[in-house]
Amino acid sequence: MANGNSNLKLKFLFVSVEPLSGDLAWTLKREGHEIKIFIKDKDSPDVYDGFLDKVERWEDFTDWCDVLIFDDVGFGATAEKLRKKGKFVIGGSVYTDRLEMDREFGQQELKNRGINILPHWHFTNYDEAVNFLRQNPARYVFKPIGAILSEYKDLLFIGEEEDGRDLLELLDQNKKIWQKKTPIFQLQKFVSGVEVAIGTFFNGKDFIYPINVNFEHKRVFPGDIGPLTGDMGALMFWSEPNYLFKATLEKMLPALRESGYVGYIDINCIVNGRGIYPLEFTTRFGYPTISVQLEGIIMPTSEWLYRLARGENFELKTKRGFQVGVMIMLPSMFASHKDKETLEVYHDLPILFKKPNVLEGIHIDDIKLEDGVWRIAGNSGAVMIVTGSGTTVEETRKQTYLRIQNIMVQNMFYRTDVGVKWAEDGDKLRTWGYI
Repeated sequence: MANGNSNLKLKFLFVSVEPLSGDLAWTLKREGHEIKIFIKDKDSPDVYDGFLDKVERWEDFTDWCDVLIFDDVGFGATAEKLRKKGKFVIGGSVYTDRLEMDREFGQQELKNRGINILPHWHFTNYDEAVNFLRQNPARYVFKPIGAILSEYKDLLFIGEEEDGRDLLELLDQNKKIWQKKTPIFQLQKFVSGVEVAIGTFFNGKDFIYPINVNFEHKRVFPGDIGPLTGDMGALMFWSEPNYLFKATLEKMLPALRESGYVGYIDINCIVNGRGIYPLEFTTRFGYPTISVQLEGIIMPTSEWLYRLARGENFELKTKRGFQVGVMIMLPSMFASHKDKETLEVYHDLPILFKKPNVLEGIHIDDIKLEDGVWRIAGNSGAVMIVTGSGTTVEETRKQTYLRIQNIMVQNMFYRTDVGVKWAEDGDKLRTWGYI
């Protein structure tokens, strides 16, 4: 493939903590490659059944595969060992795992490289945090820190009162419970502006251009209402290195190179007319980010992944304009793993299409294939990601939401406003000279 042979058939092994990268793996399978996937989480045993070949021990297939993909943080040390053995590995390093999982470390690394960061304070004691808020009234953001369960990361809280009264009361009332659930946390000074992420793929030595500029929609409901999720949808576009990239991610080049990281990395920022303030790193594929990126990349997925894993320098071929991705969800997303009754209501429900032969922009999530019928699997409530492209945001949104109209699933819901804020946010970013 590096020599231009796009017909080369490859073997890809995916290693996952929980079902996340099935859509990427399914894309490779449809291109004609052999895929095996290991999923550590046993709470969703039927996810990807019928779509992908799942294995019980990924270690037994390291010699079998041409490319090994760790799709989440926490595998950095293992990935480094396999790279030293000569394996082509896409995935973390010890350093990049820590960048994402340890907010305090990530912020310090940014500061060490001359990148502006917001004032923040590290705590392991809730009484101390309450006293701090009383003595320093202001608007803050509460952020859990460390390798905690993903659901506890959703405890992130953005204060709305200028004197911090809401956060103060929240911490005071919940301190006994939260001390057990998230014993290490951070209070970060709140700043208003546009939230935007700058990302790119990294081949172990250098960035792969173009860069990706994306806008996540993390709240459940339109208008940024409701609890935080991983991401309910995204608007993005590909760009040559711009000021945002040069002021943030580009400055991380020496550290990334030293760590040998191979994969996708982005920095989520708040920006306004006064400056750029990085909030956190993502040092892995984003979800549903990677599915929306697949909508915008116009070269075979196997080709760019293989070349990335081999450490080659190349230019990613991408569409002009914009891409939008929208998560299709079910009410079971709100159910706990113990709420068997609610989960059973939706489990095995069929996913139907008004036009079964028109599946452009459809990306699988927690589903399975039985006797030719797509069905709900697992317990996350995540059905699929629907994507679209266009030369303008409005054109892109129109295509995406028309594709959603083709889907029939009982009680499915999704955000109807993904990309709507671009008219205002895009103007601000251009006025400030960031893009």
